[in-house]
Amino acid sequence: MNLKFRKGNVDDLKDLQDLAIKSWGQFQPLLTEDNWNTLYESLQDDKTYTDLLEKSECVVCTTGLQKIIGMAFLVPGGNPTDIYDKDWSYIRFVSVAPEFSGQGIGRKLTEICIETAKANGEKTIALHTSELMDKARHIYETLGFRALREIDQRLGKRYWLYKLDL
Repeated sequence: MNLKFRKGNVDDLKDLQDLAIKSWGQFQPLLTEDNWNTLYESLQDDKTYTDLLEKSECVVCTTGLQKIIGMAFLVPGGNPTDIYDKDWSYIRFVSVAPEFSGQGIGRKLTEICIETAKANGEKTIALHTSELMDKARHIYETLGFRALREIDQRLGKRYWLYKLDL
């Protein structure tokens, strides 16, 4: 398969939403109805993506047919949240279409985010992930991320903050 990685942009909005709903939809049976509805509302909300596209670098993976099958966002330092320090860059929304799982796309998206952060002079990159994401946690740990601490539950699930010093 001819996979390509490129920068994502606002023209990709609908495809990013479709990918997120498909990718995260696999977790619906593991969430309460209320938590799924909360997640789904966020996944279909244009603002979720436009806010990320405004402040971060988006990388997407496409097939030879230009269909987006993977995405990740690298938010630069200077954008603190309740879990991310003001000096840290961080990765958000690593997503891969379920039918392409296990092909190294999530790893490659994460590696591109790490490389971009280094090229941009970032000193730290972080991310958060949940108990639902065993495969993702394994990828992050093999890339050198270390669990810093458990953070407050989201969507009724346990989450951890991971960090990598660059």
